[in-house]
Amino acid sequence: MYLADGTPSGIRHVEIANWSGQAIACPRSRFAELSKWDEAKRPGVYFLVEKQNTDSDNRVYIGESENVIKRLSDHDRNKDFWNEVIIFTSKDENLTKSHVKYLESRLVSIGIEADRYQIENLNTPTESNLPRADKDAMEEFIHNLKIIIGTLGHKFLEPIKAVLIEQVMNSKSPVGIPLCFALKELKAFGQMTDDGFLLLAGSDVSLAVSSSMPGNSKSIRESLVSEGLLKIEGEKYRLMKDTLVSSSSYAAAIVAGTSRSGPQSWQDTSGRTLKVIEDKILNEATKVGV
Repeated sequence: MYLADGTPSGIRHVEIANWSGQAIACPRSRFAELSKWDEAKRPGVYFLVEKQNTDSDNRVYIGESENVIKRLSDHDRNKDFWNEVIIFTSKDENLTKSHVKYLESRLVSIGIEADRYQIENLNTPTESNLPRADKDAMEEFIHNLKIIIGTLGHKFLEPIKAVLIEQVMNSKSPVGIPLCFALKELKAFGQMTDDGFLLLAGSDVSLAVSSSMPGNSKSIRESLVSEGLLKIEGEKYRLMKDTLVSSSSYAAAIVAGTSRSGPQSWQDTSGRTLKVIEDKILNEATKVGV
């Protein structure tokens, strides 16, 4: 990563060794400076990103152009929401219009499926018809693009949920292990992720709220109600969408409506608490270290 003016908040040029692709990340306040970068005047794809200070309400628009900087000049006048642009082009001349249209279509689909940021594209673009070899090359381009996007601090192309549970059962972390929290008539489901704790859709949530409920958990809960993601079903709420929170204790408090210890509340299918799981992993890691 090359910091053009020596600061991590300015224009950054990013490459991966032995890859023909390249990226330029630029805050909107420095957009005029991109006209001096030949790397931005080529065919490519781009992301107009709005990153809020919180984990919610982030937005991204995904586009393509045969001359990225020219297209971005129109967006600078006509799209107000974004505060950063990330451009991907090629260091050689091998990216064509068909290639970037394929990339745009795939990236919009991936972003929608990941369901992290609100995708500002009104429709999923039509995927261009490429030869098999070119499709494979573009899928490799997407793989490297996702690495760079994540390195730049955005995860809108990465799914929150650890879907392939079998890949994590032998790992040295609790990430992806199915967990359950049962309390009276309530039953909630979740899993640890690298980003925090994922409270899964279909979980039960208490209607009642205790005065001991932590303020942050209460705010998250109120937001879920106002957004229609917690819906009343009989004597309890039902969570309608997977929801990422910062800790297992926040998730447990949201479910119970009162202060709760997440490590003591969440259990795996064999009845082990999250605390027991984490302690076991830590002890094994310590033994290996010794």
